[in-house]
Amino acid sequence: MRNTLPTRRQAMQHSAAVAALLAATGLWPRPARAFNQAAFSATTQRDALKALGQNAAALSENPAVRLEAPDIAENGGAVPVALSATALPGVQRMLLLIENNPWPLAAVFDVREPLRANFSTRVKMADSSDIYAVALTADGKAHFARKLVRVTLGGCGV
Repeated sequence: MRNTLPTRRQAMQHSAAVAALLAATGLWPRPARAFNQAAFSATTQRDALKALGQNAAALSENPAVRLEAPDIAENGGAVPVALSATALPGVQRMLLLIENNPWPLAAVFDVREPLRANFSTRVKMADSSDIYAVALTADGKAHFARKLVRVTLGGCGV
């Protein structure tokens, strides 16, 4: 009776072929990366927005942008935050900014069809601070929601 199991080399070749096919079709997951080093290393919100090509003065508060975070975070090392702008048409990018952090830009989420602008994550907070969820729309406008989060134990270690 002949062994029908593939050899290790054949299994590796088939795996490589499947990986190449997934990568070519865009289905292979790509690692998250800081695509704009200047924005993520900016020390002020204004500089972070400027590095992303956005004018900080053009921000307007909008109830269609939602931000959920605890009023008091006992540990600044892992503060749960949810941001969304599903009721706002034409959202292309969502930003999460933490005013009193050493590097205020905490996250950037690109929104493309068929994604909805609805994200959640955990962030580090150095101190009590206002958190901003900013939605950038196709017409070049920036809308935001703001919430004060009080931190009892800072998590940035800076």
